[in-house]
Amino acid sequence: MSNKPKENHTKPLRLFKIEQAIQNLSYPSVERLMRELEVSRRTILRDIDELKIYYNAPIEYDRMRKGYYYSDNTYFVKNMMLTESEVFAVTGILPLMERYNNTPLNKTITKVYETLSQMLPNQVEVQSSFMNDVEFIADPIPVISEEVFNDVFKATKLHKIMQFDYRSISATEYKPHEIYPYKIYNQKGDWYILGFSTKYEKFTTFTLARMKNITLGEDFVPDPDYKNKIHIDPNFGIWNNESKPQKIELLFDKSINTYILERTWHKNQECHQNKDGTVYLSFESNQLQETLYWVLHFGAAVTIQNPPELKEMYKAEIKKMAARL
Repeated sequence: MSNKPKENHTKPLRLFKIEQAIQNLSYPSVERLMRELEVSRRTILRDIDELKIYYNAPIEYDRMRKGYYYSDNTYFVKNMMLTESEVFAVTGILPLMERYNNTPLNKTITKVYETLSQMLPNQVEVQSSFMNDVEFIADPIPVISEEVFNDVFKATKLHKIMQFDYRSISATEYKPHEIYPYKIYNQKGDWYILGFSTKYEKFTTFTLARMKNITLGEDFVPDPDYKNKIHIDPNFGIWNNESKPQKIELLFDKSINTYILERTWHKNQECHQNKDGTVYLSFESNQLQETLYWVLHFGAAVTIQNPPELKEMYKAEIKKMAARL
């Protein structure tokens, strides 16, 4: 009886470690799992049975190699297995996921809460009522179909060539594309896939919301040097271009100085208040177009000091807007 609370507390983490060992190690044996987890043979065998029954894990035993493996190498654990302390951290984070209700992730929030409750000891409850007094207001974001979302993640995880139809931001119709997917990004609620485009013969970024009719092709071997071939700035834009980073220097009016000072706009920024109350902000980025869009929403409260190219882009955009009045 005295060991039961400890078992309830450590079991989820142990199940997770067993699952990871089978997934990542080469045919781990019962003996190896016993040594690494410091439990008995009986406990390991019972845990493996539980993974099979309750988590539908396709675990098989190879008698020649004397170890376990997955008969389906595309299997992913669908249930979260967390320790008690992690649960309380997650309960505060999960409501933030509601900002991403343009993806199938939105459908899983309730299921995750239910799973967390089932994983905790009987004497502990997950109290989420404190979130009733908080409301999250999300930016308007496009809807992504469940099929597109799942196919992109699967292709990236399994290194599958991906064909799809895509409508660019200024296009009126969809056009076929093929990429070798490498990295998925979520920036401010929007989802992107970065991959090598056979059409453009370079690494290119695509928005998931503009994709449809995805088909997965053959496997490919990822380029181990791909990180040196992409040039993005996740703080301001994930669009790959070969432009060198430039120093952006901005001067903000004192009317919004607190607003600028209280935020981190770029991980490499320099930000300080001048004696007259204005605020100087600088950072390096190769995403001039995205920086322009960001600067424009401050209107007359910001002055571009550098680089000259960004100044000219700003002037040209202002002229375009004025011509529409």
